[in-house]
Amino acid sequence: MGFRCGIVGLPNVGKSTIFNAMTRAEIESANYPFCTIEPNIGMVPVPDKRLNILSEMAKTKKTVYAQMEFVDIAGLVAGASQGEGLGNQFLGHIRQVEAIAHVIRCFDDDNIVHVDGDIDPVRDREVINTELILADIETVEKRLKKTRGQASSGDKNAKYQLAVLKALMEILNNGEPARIYETDENSENLLKELCLLTAKPTLYVANVSEEDIATGNKWVNELKESVKDEDGVVVVISGAIEEELSSMEEEEQNEFLADLGMEESGLNRLIKAGYDLLGLRNYFTVGVQETRSWTIKKGATAPEAAGVIHTDFQRGFIRAEVIAYNDFVKFGGEAGAKDNGAWRLEGKDYVVADGDCVNFRFNV
Repeated sequence: MGFRCGIVGLPNVGKSTIFNAMTRAEIESANYPFCTIEPNIGMVPVPDKRLNILSEMAKTKKTVYAQMEFVDIAGLVAGASQGEGLGNQFLGHIRQVEAIAHVIRCFDDDNIVHVDGDIDPVRDREVINTELILADIETVEKRLKKTRGQASSGDKNAKYQLAVLKALMEILNNGEPARIYETDENSENLLKELCLLTAKPTLYVANVSEEDIATGNKWVNELKESVKDEDGVVVVISGAIEEELSSMEEEEQNEFLADLGMEESGLNRLIKAGYDLLGLRNYFTVGVQETRSWTIKKGATAPEAAGVIHTDFQRGFIRAEVIAYNDFVKFGGEAGAKDNGAWRLEGKDYVVADGDCVNFRFNV
């Protein structure tokens, strides 16, 4: 598993079109609000050319990519935090994802009605953010009432939590997301308990026309300017282009992208941005039967990386046999890496690097 990313946005911004193109799922996409009611879920392989090269070198029978899960969530409208539209359903679904891809319309099309009448990406972003903030204020207020009573009885942990909750409330009341709060280990656990919507890592997807994919447009520029304060990431995608790409074979896709002056698809760029946002990395296991990519958090130790394969691997971890990807390729595989001193044994404190080729030794 890579990560679970919720696709959110106002109605008619192109969420379902992008989801459909990325996952090749045949879901309904129409020119009216709330076409998506129940969330649609699709698994997408995480592209990685390194995995293909390793598979060819090992003459592997099966190649398994890491997976990213997209969740297409119902369109949000102003007042959702009070139950407008499908607000309560929307907020419930978004709590279940690890990251948010906020799709914002940056294209004009008279045939597709904008829920607010005109194109304004800054306003659209604020509508979504405001509703998420209002929902979080309600969550924090409820927890504050409970914690004040506990703190008044002298509970030290409750006093600490009360200070954190007050700081969070101040941030939210200022119209800012909870993710700007600087956490330590204790407050991070509290935020996980609260499951605040605005604490989730968020990137912005500017959906543009095919004509604007290479250069962007004024709306993309306005959106980028508006997210500077939160160091927001903007990924520019054309839903129309992604839809065309989804029906092509790989060679045809590459030719099509080259004609547009693009090196890779919007999906690839979105996945990379999501990985960076969540601090994710991939390592590989290489063999004749199977070559596979595994997703870990940046900073994961060898036992933690082993646990992604199976919890028994982590519990019984002894050593990790490690070859850096570049060395594996440079020396023609494991045997060549050993001959050239690039194969090494690492212990439980080793931090697995992106691209490491790893074999774990463990006791069952």
